[in-house]
Amino acid sequence: MLRETIDISNFFIAGINYKKTDAAVRGKFSVSQEQYVSIINKAPEFGVRHFFILSTCNRTEIYGFAESANQLSKLLCADAAHQQESFTSICYTKSGLHAVEHLFNVAAGLDSQILGDYEIIGQIKQAAKISKEHNCMGAYMERMINEVLNASKEIRTTTALSGGTVSVSFAAVQCIKQQLKNIKGKKILLLGTGKIGSNTCKNIADYLPGTQVTLVNRTVDKASELAAKYQFSLGDMAQLQTYISHSDIIIVATNATNAIIDEQNFKTGDTKIVIDLSVPCNVAPTVNSLPGITLLNVDELSKIKDETLRKRTNEIPKVKIIIQKHIDAFIEWHQMRKHVPVLRAVKSHLEKLHSGTLENTMVPALVANMCDKAAEEKIQKVINGMAVKMRHQYQHGCQYIEAMNDFIATASN
Repeated sequence: MLRETIDISNFFIAGINYKKTDAAVRGKFSVSQEQYVSIINKAPEFGVRHFFILSTCNRTEIYGFAESANQLSKLLCADAAHQQESFTSICYTKSGLHAVEHLFNVAAGLDSQILGDYEIIGQIKQAAKISKEHNCMGAYMERMINEVLNASKEIRTTTALSGGTVSVSFAAVQCIKQQLKNIKGKKILLLGTGKIGSNTCKNIADYLPGTQVTLVNRTVDKASELAAKYQFSLGDMAQLQTYISHSDIIIVATNATNAIIDEQNFKTGDTKIVIDLSVPCNVAPTVNSLPGITLLNVDELSKIKDETLRKRTNEIPKVKIIIQKHIDAFIEWHQMRKHVPVLRAVKSHLEKLHSGTLENTMVPALVANMCDKAAEEKIQKVINGMAVKMRHQYQHGCQYIEAMNDFIATASN
C-alpha cells in the first residue's frame, strides 16, 4: 500500500502555460478527459496517489503529492513517454507553499492569459471532480481545493477582477468587429458548441447583431439547444465544406486532437476570417499562408487591451490580500492536522489516568473520584487548550506533561 504523503513540502506542481509556450506547443501536451482517466489508471506505477491535472487552452499542469516534481512530470507523460524529456525541458515546477500559492493565483484568474478570466475556476472544479471520482483526490487535497474555491468565490463577489466582459470568446467577437467595419449580413460558421462555443454564441448574439450564424457540432443536441435559444441556424457536420465555402467568418471551438480544417478547405480568391479557439489547434497553421485568409488563435486574441482590463489590473492588490487570507487558513488547518496524532495520544493517556489504567502512574484522589462525565468535559477542555497552544508554539515532548498537570489542576475546580 502506498504511503499517504500529507506534508506540504511534498506538494508539487509541474506545468507549461502561455507565458513561455505558444498554442502549438501547448497543444502537444493537452490532456483530454479520456487521456486523464488513462493517466489515473497508470498512477500507481509512478508511486503517485493524490493528484489532479488541469488542461486548458492556457496551460497543462499536474498538481499532486509526490517525492519530486519529476515524478509528476513522468506521470503526466505516461501515455507518451517519448515526450517526457521534452516536457521537462520546458516546464516550470514549484513545491510546498510556492505551489499552493500558484494554485490560488491560477484559480483567481491572476495567471490567465486574459486577467480575471473566470472560466478557469470551472475547469479546476472539473479536474478535481474527475480525480475524486477515481479516488485520487484524498481528504488533504480536497480541503485545499475547497479553500481555493472559497477564495475564488470571495474574489468574485467582493472585487471587480472578473468585472465586465473579457474572455477569449469575447476577444474573438471584438476582433471580428475590428476587422470588418460592416458586419450586417455577414455569414458566421461556429464549429463546436462546448463550453467555449456556448460562450461564443452568447457574445455573437450580444455584440454581432444582424449576422447570419450557423452552428455545427459533432453531436446535435447541444447545438440544437443553442440554435433555438439564439435563433441561429443548425448545420449538419456532413455538409461542413459547404458551410465553410459560404461563410465570411469561421470560428472553430472544437476539441479534436488534430486539425479538422486545413488549406484544402479553401479555394483561390477566398476572403475569410478564421478564428481558432481550440488547443490543440484545430485549424492547420498553413491556412494563414493563404492569400485573403486571416487566421487567429488564442494567443493573438489574448493580446486584447481595453478599459475593462485596466480596471481589473487595479483590483490585483485586493485579490492578493484575499488569497493570502485563505492560504493562511489552509496552512493553519495543515498545522493542526499534523498535531492530531499527538492530541489523540494525550487524550487517550488522560482518559487512562482518570480510569486508573495508566501503567506505573499514581492517580491523584481528586482525579480518581471525578465522575466520568465531569472527567470527559475537563479532558476535552485540556485538549482544546493544548491545541490552541500548539497552534502558536510547538514544543515537542512537553505536551503530555503539561496536559497532565492541567488536568490534575482542573480536578479541584
